[in-house]
Amino acid sequence: MVVLLATMSCVTAACQTTSPARPAPPVAPVASPIVPRIAPSSSDSRASYHFLLGYQAELEQETEQAIKEYQLALQTDPSSNYLKARLAILNFTAGDVPAAVRFADDVAEAPGLDAQVLGQLGGMYAAAGKPDKALRLFNRAIEQEPQRSEHFFAKGLLLANQKQYAEAENTIHSGIKVSPDSAVGYYYLGRIGVEARDFDKATTHFEQAVTLNPAFEPAYVALGSVYEAKQDRDKAIDIYRRYLQGVNPKNREIRHHLIRLQVSAKQYDEALRELQEILAEDPADLDAQLRMGLVYGEQKNYPKAIQQLTQILTVRPSELKVRDYLGYLYEETKDYPNAIAAYRHNLTLEPSYFEGHLHLGVLLYRTKQYAEAIQHLQEASRLNPKQPEAHIVLGLSHFQVEEYEPSLQAFLEGIRHNPDNADLHFNAGTAYDKLNRFEDVVKSMETTLALDPHHADALNYLGYSYAERGVKIEEAISLTKQAVALRPTNGYYVDSLAWAFFKKGLLNEALSEMKRAVALVGDDPVIYEHLGEIYLKQQHLSDGREALLHSLELDPSNDKLMQRFRDLGLGDPSKEERIRQAIRRVTERKAAVPTP
Repeated sequence: MVVLLATMSCVTAACQTTSPARPAPPVAPVASPIVPRIAPSSSDSRASYHFLLGYQAELEQETEQAIKEYQLALQTDPSSNYLKARLAILNFTAGDVPAAVRFADDVAEAPGLDAQVLGQLGGMYAAAGKPDKALRLFNRAIEQEPQRSEHFFAKGLLLANQKQYAEAENTIHSGIKVSPDSAVGYYYLGRIGVEARDFDKATTHFEQAVTLNPAFEPAYVALGSVYEAKQDRDKAIDIYRRYLQGVNPKNREIRHHLIRLQVSAKQYDEALRELQEILAEDPADLDAQLRMGLVYGEQKNYPKAIQQLTQILTVRPSELKVRDYLGYLYEETKDYPNAIAAYRHNLTLEPSYFEGHLHLGVLLYRTKQYAEAIQHLQEASRLNPKQPEAHIVLGLSHFQVEEYEPSLQAFLEGIRHNPDNADLHFNAGTAYDKLNRFEDVVKSMETTLALDPHHADALNYLGYSYAERGVKIEEAISLTKQAVALRPTNGYYVDSLAWAFFKKGLLNEALSEMKRAVALVGDDPVIYEHLGEIYLKQQHLSDGREALLHSLELDPSNDKLMQRFRDLGLGDPSKEERIRQAIRRVTERKAAVPTP
C-alpha cells in the first residue's frame, strides 16, 4: 500500500502537522501543482486564451476549473506536452487517478519536459503504484538538475518504499551532499531507518534533522514516535517537551499526546499540571476537562473524577461515552444505584447504545439482578454479536438462575460469532456439565486448551471432572498440577489436585495439599468434606468426623453428606447442637429475604 506524503515544498518548510504516531513508511512524494513556466506552443489564440484561464484557476487553486480550461486548450493544441503534463497532475490532485495516468502515459517519455514536471509526474506514478515509471522520471530529473536535492530525496523515498533500503540511503545521502544543511534529508533518512526497523539509526537521523532545523516539527514528532515504538516513554516525553518548549508551546495536539504518554507512564501529577495550564488558557476546553477527569480516575481520586465529569455533562448532556465512564466511576466507589442510573440515562438518550446495554447488564449481573441483566445482555449481544463479553455474561446470568439450556445457547451463539474465544468454549463446557453431557464437557475443555494451553480454569475443571468421576486419574493429576503451577495461591485448584491424589490413592500427598487448600481458602464446605474423606481413608476417624461436621456446619442443606455421615457410623449430625444452630441460621436468613 502506498501512502502519499505531504507535498515536498510543505515538508521542506516544516509546515506539515503530523499526528504523533509511529512514522509511516516512506514513499515518493508528489509536489503541489506548479504553474507551468512555458505556455502552449501554439499561435492559436483560443489555446492561449484557455491556457491563461487555466493558469489563473491554478493560481486560485480551483482545480476542476483549471482541468476544464486546459482540456479546452488541448483540443486546439493537441501536441502540447505541457498541457498534458498539467492535466495529469491536476487530475491526480482531483483524485481521478485513471485520467491522470492516461495523460501521464501520453507525455512521460516526451523530450523537453523540465525537471520539476518530471519530478511531479514521477511522484504521481509512485503514488499510483507504478514505481518503475516513477524511477525513470526521477532519474531524468536528477540528470537535468543534479544540483537540486529534492529529486534525490524523491527517488530515495521511492526506493525505500520498494524495500531497497541500502540504495535508498545512498540516494538520500547524494541529496544531502548537494544540500548539506538539509534537515529534510536527515528526516527522510530517519524515515527509512524506521521502515527498515533500525530504530537506533532512525533516532540518530531525526536528531540531526532537529539540530539542523530546531523548528522542524515533523522530525520531533517522528523522533517521539520512534521512542514510543522502542517502549521508551520517558525519552518520548522529553522530546515532546522539547518541542513544546522550543518550537510551538500552543500545539494542542502535541500537548494532548504528551498528556496521554504521561498518564500511561503514571506521571499523573505532570499530566494534571499540563492540563491545568491548558485550562488556564482556555477554561472552556471540554476535551481538557474530560482528560482531567480521566486522570483523576487513573489516580483513583474518584470524587474529583466524578465531579469533573458531572460538570462536563451539564454542558454536554448528550455525551454518551462521558456518562458511560461516569457510571464506571460510580461502580468503582460501589455506588451502584448511581452507576445504574447513569447507564439507564444513556439508554434513554440512545436505546441502541451497545456499551450502555453491556455495562448495565454486567452491573445488574454483579448485583444479582439476573432477570433484568438478561434483558440488557440479550440486546447487547444482538447489537454487537462479535463482542464476546455480552454472550459470556448473558450465559452466566442464565446459569445463576439454573437456566442451563438458555445458558448453553448463549455461549454457543457467542462461539458462532467468536469461534476462537477460549472463555466462551470454557463456559459452554460448564453448562454442558450441568446438563449431564460429559462428553461435550470434555470436548469443550479440550477446545479451550487447544486455543489457550495456559487456560488455568479449563485445566482445573477438566482435571477435577476426571478425578470426581474416577477416570483418567493420571491425566487428572497432570491437568490439576498445571493449573496449580499457573496459580499456586488458588486454593480451589489445590483442592482439585489433592482430590486427584486421593483418587489415585496417594493419601499423604492428598492430605498435604488439602491442608494447603484449607489454609488458602478458609471455610469452604466442599474442601472440608474432601478433607474429612481423606482423614477417614487414613483411619483418622476423629479428624475425619470433625472435618465433615464442619462442612455440614457451613452447608447444612447438604442432605447427601448428612446421610453419608450416618452411613459411616459417625452418628446423626442433625442431633449435633452446632448443626442445629446452622440449620436455624439458614432458615432465619431465608425468612428475612423479601419475596419478589
